[in-house]
Amino acid sequence: MTIFALYQNLQNMSHLTKEQRYTIFVMKQQGFRNNQIANVIGKDKSVISRELKRNCDKRSGQYRAELAQRKYERRMKEKPKLIKFTKELCRLVETMLKEDYSPEQITGRCKLKGIKCVSCERIYQYIWEDKKRGGKLYRHLRHKGRRYRKRGATKDKRGIIKDRIGIEERPAIVEAKTRFGDLEFDTVIGKKHKKALLTINDRATNMCWLSLLEGKEAKSLTRAVIEQLKPIRTLLHTATTDNGKEFAGHKDIATALGIDVYFAHPYHSWERGANENMNGLIRQYLPKGSSFEDLTDEDISFIQNRLNNRPRKKLGFLTSLEYFFANFETITNGLTDKLHL
Repeated sequence: MTIFALYQNLQNMSHLTKEQRYTIFVMKQQGFRNNQIANVIGKDKSVISRELKRNCDKRSGQYRAELAQRKYERRMKEKPKLIKFTKELCRLVETMLKEDYSPEQITGRCKLKGIKCVSCERIYQYIWEDKKRGGKLYRHLRHKGRRYRKRGATKDKRGIIKDRIGIEERPAIVEAKTRFGDLEFDTVIGKKHKKALLTINDRATNMCWLSLLEGKEAKSLTRAVIEQLKPIRTLLHTATTDNGKEFAGHKDIATALGIDVYFAHPYHSWERGANENMNGLIRQYLPKGSSFEDLTDEDISFIQNRLNNRPRKKLGFLTSLEYFFANFETITNGLTDKLHL
């Protein structure tokens, strides 16, 4: 069953609203049957039967919307606030986990859809309980239960890229992450350094673009960046990258796309935090030590689509694509300083 269908099932089971109770009242007055009312308000007919039985006037046997709403609100005040991990909710959580949503993204997405959900902690408990039973849900977590390993700063031993512009000269608006078109570049390397993956992300929306490279040569990377971004070059402003030699063609990229390219300080990965985070997400699909030899463009498109359709907390649990198209007119009009995050 799809996530959409599970959403629908849970929404069918959700509580009636005041407006829906008025609809029931009016349609009953006009002689409509329960199944007809159910179709109009998007509920199962059993919900209508239960509502009429539970909230009618005990003296007259008549159903009145105002009285039904008051009874409902009184029960809600008296009812414990514990949210049960029902079978339907378990199915939804498992389906979303298999789509590689994190527990936080699951609870945020449910809230966005008006579905009551258990806490992040309860979902994590459910995952570890499943693992103890031999289940595989934990494999869909980004770190699969492993802890972060902190990396200390060390002295840069690589050569300096010619004509590089340091991040300290980058406009302040880029740091604010309030406009579309401020990008970050990096590469993810395959087993034995035989192939690489070019990763590009937008700082404001987390939208990403991925390209498979034969290696880390500057010429092939420069060509891939230009080819990937040329269709949207009028929407772009800046790019920030690390100091890898593969970005030696930065001036060609800047000229072809009409943007400014800046370089982070060596070993300061946090200056490209969004890109580092995205690379971590990519490792869900391509773990370290994986060979890229058999990867196809279809494989890369699948990963890119998964990431661009992943709910983001910073976007109110909209996906990057949903947020982009919701703000499309603002972005294309160049009014990016008014893009609200």
